[in-house]
Amino acid sequence: MELAYYSDYAVRLVNTEEPSRGRDSLTSVEAVRELFGANQSAARRASDADVTRFRSVRGRLRAVFEAADGGDETLAVDLLNSLLLEFPVSPQISGHDHRADDGSPLWHMHLADHPSNATAGFAAIAAMGLAFHLTEYGVDRLGLCEAAPCRNAYLDTSTNRSRRYCSDRCATRANVAAYRARKRLEADRSASTGLTADSAQRTTANGER
Repeated sequence: MELAYYSDYAVRLVNTEEPSRGRDSLTSVEAVRELFGANQSAARRASDADVTRFRSVRGRLRAVFEAADGGDETLAVDLLNSLLLEFPVSPQISGHDHRADDGSPLWHMHLADHPSNATAGFAAIAAMGLAFHLTEYGVDRLGLCEAAPCRNAYLDTSTNRSRRYCSDRCATRANVAAYRARKRLEADRSASTGLTADSAQRTTANGER
């Protein structure tokens, strides 16, 4: 499993909450387990106590995205480094489930699950994945959706660093809102121009009397 894959752990956890909408889907141990995806062995370690711990890590990961989105590169790195120190990873070389045509293993780096509890394991993987993405692609590739009030986290993997929204749905919604705003502005300008022209005509007519 490539290290880049692990960065999605951070995005999945951060996006369980939408503060501006007052929504939080991280309310049960089942919700915690769902975050692990296919890694069911790690998910089974989750307990009710992990709900609170996951929420704490989520807030710290969101702070990394907020700092990056706000252009504070140093703060984003410092916040991420604090997570890496608190939740160290155990890198291993793995070849399981990856085979070449001749049957030989395709060796790759794998981050081993932390044995103490579900939160520590998930946080270690999420922080390391995010650190890899940041150092490989740049701090400006960590963003928060611009389609207010969404503010979901995303990782920009576009070739021209152009991503601004967390999903196609938000991009469409933002484009429709911008289109309607332009139309309203055009209508207001047309109305203002019409009133000005009408006023000028009345002034001219009064002057000719």
